[in-house]
Amino acid sequence: MATAISECEHDRLFVLVDETTRQACWPLLRHFLCLKTAELITIGASDTNKTLPTTAHVWQSLSQGGATRHSLLINLGGGMVTDLGGFAASTFKRGIDFINIPTTLLAMVDASVGGKTGINFEGLKNEIGVFSEPRFVILSTQFLQTLDHENLCSGYAEMLKHGLISNDTMWAELLNFNLAEPHFGQLQQMVADSVKVKENIVEADPREKGIRKALNLGHTFGHAFESMAMRQGQPVLHGYAVAWGIVCELFLSAVKTAFPTQRMRQTVGFIRQHYGQPNITCDDYPELLELMRHDKKNIGNSINFTLLGDIGDIRINQTATEEEIKEALDFIREG
Repeated sequence: MATAISECEHDRLFVLVDETTRQACWPLLRHFLCLKTAELITIGASDTNKTLPTTAHVWQSLSQGGATRHSLLINLGGGMVTDLGGFAASTFKRGIDFINIPTTLLAMVDASVGGKTGINFEGLKNEIGVFSEPRFVILSTQFLQTLDHENLCSGYAEMLKHGLISNDTMWAELLNFNLAEPHFGQLQQMVADSVKVKENIVEADPREKGIRKALNLGHTFGHAFESMAMRQGQPVLHGYAVAWGIVCELFLSAVKTAFPTQRMRQTVGFIRQHYGQPNITCDDYPELLELMRHDKKNIGNSINFTLLGDIGDIRINQTATEEEIKEALDFIREG
């Protein structure tokens, strides 16, 4: 960490935490000599705080702390902190350097890699944001042991997605891993493999013009589930929404792009075992469809999906009729 910080020439140093990581993670780092001059900025925990007022609080704290365009912000936390902190840093004085230190599994394998920053707006996920790469991302799996089971599962959903878009070996290892009693040594290697999948795709398509859309598997339905739960005041963890989205999009893949039914059932079985099902009824379908129509990935008036022909056989820019989308929702709801 000292090397990364020294590589970023800076006049002032700030560390962004939320209420959870201030208690659970900051104590593990606060005694580092390279952080002795750091000023702490604290925001509320959970995705409900990934908002413009919270971002304004970060900008205000930087300004009051005497930050200049040569200052450095370290984002210590999960995906909400790295997304919002990256956005705040990228827009403060037209952009200051930032370093991400992800503390959740979700942030390690997803939010901290790829240069996407952003906040929620008007009830829509990540509606405002910019592409901006952190100067460094520092991964330490010691933080994983501070997580509860639900947050571990949340990050694992993105790893499962990476396995599905990668190869049979990775997919099988993920389905056979004991998520109820995780072996952290094995998980550390699996995290490294998962990050590599995303890094390779982002490198090939940094601005999401083509193959990077592979990373959207599960996210068209997933963001709709997540946004609806947020509107209802009953937020769900991002990874749970993505896991449910994977179920729906594998169903569409089986129907539309010949994804093998047996592999779909194996994957869906694993997800149902560990993530349950979304709390939705038929009455929620119009709202879910409306949310999907607002998805940033859409082209024209069509709702856009990433589907699979098989493990690693990625089919981007796929569409589905309203009837097919409702059938996928029936599939996840009926179990």
